[in-house]
Amino acid sequence: MLYPLVFEPIFRPMVWGGEKIPAYKGVTTDVEHIGESWEISAYGDKISVVADGPLAGRNLNSLVHEFKGELVGEKVYASTGDEFPLLIKFIDALSDLSIQVHPGNEMARREHGPSAKGKTEMWYVISADPGAALLCGLKESITPEDYTRMVADGTITSVLQRYEVQPGDVFFLPAGRIHAICSGCFIAEIQQTSDLTYRIWDYGRLGLDGKPRQLHTELARQAIDYKVYPEGYKTAYKPLKNKEVVLVSCPYFKTSLYELDKPVSKNLRHVDSFVVAMVLEGDGSLECMGTSTPLRQGTTVLIPASAPSMKFVPQGSLKVLTSGVF
Repeated sequence: MLYPLVFEPIFRPMVWGGEKIPAYKGVTTDVEHIGESWEISAYGDKISVVADGPLAGRNLNSLVHEFKGELVGEKVYASTGDEFPLLIKFIDALSDLSIQVHPGNEMARREHGPSAKGKTEMWYVISADPGAALLCGLKESITPEDYTRMVADGTITSVLQRYEVQPGDVFFLPAGRIHAICSGCFIAEIQQTSDLTYRIWDYGRLGLDGKPRQLHTELARQAIDYKVYPEGYKTAYKPLKNKEVVLVSCPYFKTSLYELDKPVSKNLRHVDSFVVAMVLEGDGSLECMGTSTPLRQGTTVLIPASAPSMKFVPQGSLKVLTSGVF
């Protein structure tokens, strides 16, 4: 029988990484410059492994293969098969990340093979240093020719929309939108299971191997959505206490926010999808399938599609992101 699963985090050192993630999650590690903690992953050789319980040591792909729709949902399994469809991360930017863009599914398949997937994602800002910012989208119209020239002369950042951010800010990034996480941002990221990133500009920085980091100027030129969206790129929502607040709903995932000071239940009988719960703040428990899973800041839990319901029980207060393919 399945039950809610917690996985071992996969810590990824990055040239721009900091030291917040282990403390945030309440763990110790010898890994330095941790930029990302892949909380749930089925990408490449970075496959999540169950941390404890009867399924401890099993990897996520083997569980999807064995339990199929019972774990991920019948419609989800029919669409994505044995590959878990989402990649769930915490990201800590000690310094600026590169300016980048991700391809959509069609371009990913054309350039990288029939099994490749594009990368649509979203950000939730957990914390931000004073003045910390995110770059997201074009603030003025440019052509592909303008783009090529601006990459060559290092002025591409001048046409990107810059947002000084606060905890709770949300950004949706469909494939094709130029973006960058800047220094001082600590975020939760939900995305398609893909790591296709076209690096546009990286400030002349060297990688951890001491070599210049590769740019993907021409591929990015093809991938960029050159449309300017005058309404802006930050996602507006109204916070509500002890209610589900939908932040993003797209073909690849739906993400909601729960800000709780009392227990809240959700009926899952008609959802036909797994649910990933990321604890952003606070402590409590998840009551589901006859089990009680302890929750603390930094905990990420995979709730099987076969779960009839879930109940979040805060100890004081609890802030949780939930995501699934609904």
